[in-house]
Amino acid sequence: MTLGADRIPRTVWVLGGVSLFMDMSSELVHAVLPVYLTTVLGLSVLAVGIIEGIAEATASMLKVVSGFLSDRFAARKPLALLGYGLAALVKPVFPLADTVFGVVAARFVDRVGKGIRGAPRDAIVADVTPPHLRDAAYGLRQSLDTAGAFAGPLLAMLFLWLWAGDLRSVLWVAVVPAFIAVALLAFGVDEPLTQVPVRRSAALQFAAIGRLPTGFWHLLVLTALFSLARLSEAFLVLRAQELKLTLLWIPLVMIVMSTVYSLSSYPAGLLASRLGKNALLAASLLALAAATSALAWLPGTTGLWLGVALWGLHMGLSQGGLTAAVAEFAPVELRASAFGLFHFVTGIFQLLSGAIAGWLWTYHGSSAAFTAGTVWALLAVAVLAAQQRRHTSPP
Repeated sequence: MTLGADRIPRTVWVLGGVSLFMDMSSELVHAVLPVYLTTVLGLSVLAVGIIEGIAEATASMLKVVSGFLSDRFAARKPLALLGYGLAALVKPVFPLADTVFGVVAARFVDRVGKGIRGAPRDAIVADVTPPHLRDAAYGLRQSLDTAGAFAGPLLAMLFLWLWAGDLRSVLWVAVVPAFIAVALLAFGVDEPLTQVPVRRSAALQFAAIGRLPTGFWHLLVLTALFSLARLSEAFLVLRAQELKLTLLWIPLVMIVMSTVYSLSSYPAGLLASRLGKNALLAASLLALAAATSALAWLPGTTGLWLGVALWGLHMGLSQGGLTAAVAEFAPVELRASAFGLFHFVTGIFQLLSGAIAGWLWTYHGSSAAFTAGTVWALLAVAVLAAQQRRHTSPP
């Protein structure tokens, strides 16, 4: 059976456009924010790692609540719209803030918006897409998302050049694509009609997560290891700064990573249907281990650019597959709740990863921080192989 992009529902394409413009906005900010925090506001790498970890963990905790609410009231779009709208409204705070507290608060609220929108958005994709096309659909949405992540840092470079390194003015540019994303969602996506109805009179049944199959919990263990191994992308930017790249060229780190990520996401979704998700996930972990090893041990910018490119390949091979696996394991009435738990585990272990990497970087150097990522990635490969053997061994 041929899997063509033309068979993917229109709603998935529109959600991909929403992700594209919001990621364009967010990644423009993120491409320069770690440098702003360390050079202008004087924070340490450990502090940046903890800030990034707390922001992502907050987003993930809210994804659990958002997922339960989406399943409880059978309403995906209102929660997604709230999340994207909140992220758009907070974007002007970044250029207006004059203190560490202001920037950190804006980063926090931005991730709150991400936490609200993630689970219902991913559930919409599953609701409107036939099961045999879900790998491709998630890969497509992720590719468009990552195209925005490419365009954002590119805009940062352009306006840093035009405005002679004026970071505050560059941050204002992020406001425009954020509001375009909200408009696309508001007027281009209809509430899915395929959800299984639920009893609205009942209280939230958090205990219902016990009905999720064993395979879903095995997936969460693997997700935890993925999240420990994949350091925050802020560390890629800080590594470029450590190697004395000028401010104008530092956003190129995110451009290279996002380009490889975008180009590999959709093909990875198609390949997953032929080779199997586990093969793609194992390949992604090996790419991550190679990336962190290059960043840790190869000298100068050779290690930086090779590591950044391999990092993007890891993201492209893994992200669509993980989300498609959640949709596969979760029954339709608990789908958004399952996505919420998936994002929750991701965020909690990203917090732990950021704190560990920040501490190692501060006290033992960047090589130690990236080497720890290699160790976690190889451990995840071993766990994935053990899970595969368990599922294929005869009873």
